[in-house]
Amino acid sequence: MERRCPHLMDRTGQDIHAETEELRKQGPVAQVELPGGVLAWSITSYELAKQVLGDERFAKDPRQHWPALINGEIPPDWPMITWVVMDNMTTRDNPDHDRLRRVISQGFSARRIESARTLIEGIAKRLLDGLEQVPAGTAIDLKKAYCYPLPASVVCDLFGVPEEARADALKGGEVNVSTTISPEEAEANVEQWHKAMEDLVAEKHVRPGDDLTSLLIAKKSVDDEILTDEEMVGTLHLMLGAGSETLMNVLSHAILNLLTHPDQLALVRSGQISWDAVVEETLRVQSPVAQLPFRFPTEDVQLGDVLIQKGDPVMIGFAGIGRDPEVHGETRAEFDITRADKTHLSFGHGVHYCLGAPLARLEAAIALPAIFERFPDMRLAVSREDLEPQGTFIMNGHAALPVYLKAPVPAAA
Repeated sequence: MERRCPHLMDRTGQDIHAETEELRKQGPVAQVELPGGVLAWSITSYELAKQVLGDERFAKDPRQHWPALINGEIPPDWPMITWVVMDNMTTRDNPDHDRLRRVISQGFSARRIESARTLIEGIAKRLLDGLEQVPAGTAIDLKKAYCYPLPASVVCDLFGVPEEARADALKGGEVNVSTTISPEEAEANVEQWHKAMEDLVAEKHVRPGDDLTSLLIAKKSVDDEILTDEEMVGTLHLMLGAGSETLMNVLSHAILNLLTHPDQLALVRSGQISWDAVVEETLRVQSPVAQLPFRFPTEDVQLGDVLIQKGDPVMIGFAGIGRDPEVHGETRAEFDITRADKTHLSFGHGVHYCLGAPLARLEAAIALPAIFERFPDMRLAVSREDLEPQGTFIMNGHAALPVYLKAPVPAAA
C-alpha cells in the first residue's frame, strides 16, 4: 500500500460529509491527525466498522491499551481528554464492561422505557405550549427551544437532577463534544463535570427519589464493589451527555429534512409512511455522531489493505458509515424515507451497542409528530445552505435551526 499523509481533521467541523469523502479517498480506513498532533484511524466502511465493533481485539480501555496515554505522552489538558479519562462502561472492557452495564441497564428495561412515555409527552407538550407564545413572523432557534431541551429534560428527570443543578450537570457533555476548546478549557471541563456529578450523588444521598441516580446509589450501598466512586461519576456523565446531545441532532436533522422535502412530509402526514421510517432514515443519512472516539487494538490487525498497529487509536466514522456507497449506492447522500434499505450503525453494534437506543427512538417518535401537528405551517427561516455547522468533528449537527413556527399574519387591507 502506498504511504499517504494523515488527514488533518477539521476541528471546526465545517463540512462533516465533505470531510468524510476526503477520508474515503484513502480508502475505507484512513489515517487522521487529531488535535495536538495525535495520529489515529477513522473507519467509514459499514462492513469494516461492524467488524471492528464486534471484535474483542479492539479494546475500549485507554488506561490499559493506549501506550501514548500510559507513557504520559497525552497531557491532562489534551482537547479530547474527557474521552479517555471518564470511567464508565464505554471506556471499559469485559468483565468490567458487563458489570457496569448490568447495573445501569435495569434503569433501561422495556417496562421503564414504556413508563417514560407519559413523561416525554408531558415535556413535549410543555415546550410546545411555550412555543405557542412566539408571534407569527418571529424566527426562533428550534434546536435551542425544542430539540435540545426535550431530551435534556427527559434524561435529567430520569436521573433526578434538580432543576437548579441541570445547567452544571449538562455542561460537561456539551463541552465534551467540542473539538475547538483550548487546553485550559479541556482541563477545566474535566474538573467541572466531575464536581457536578459528585454534587448530584451527594444530593441523592440526602434526598433519594424514584430516579436512576438513586437506583445506582442504592445498589452501591448494598454491594460496594458493584461500582467505584469514579465509575459512579463517569456513568452519570455518560448518561446525561449521551442522552441529550445525540438525540438533539437526530431531532434537528429530522425536522430540517422534512421541511426541505415537503413531498416526504406529506407522505408522513397522510399516514402512508411512518414516523419510525423518518427516524431510521435520519439516523442513516445524518448520524448524530460523526466520529466516535476511541478503540485500541490489542494486537496488530489487518483491515482491508491497512495494518493498524497495536495501541493505535481508532475512531468509528458513523456519519460516513450510513452513506457507505457499498451499501447505499449512488443515492447514499439523499434523504428518502421511502428507501427500502435504511441500514445504519448509528447506535453501534456488539457489546457496546447503545443502551439508550429504545428510549431515544421513543423520544423521537413522540417529539417529531408533536411539533408538526402543533405547527403545521412551520418553515425554515433561512436557506439550508446558510445553516452554520455545530463546530466539531465528533458530532454531526448545526449550530442552530432557525424556523418560523406559524404562517405570516395577512397584512391589513
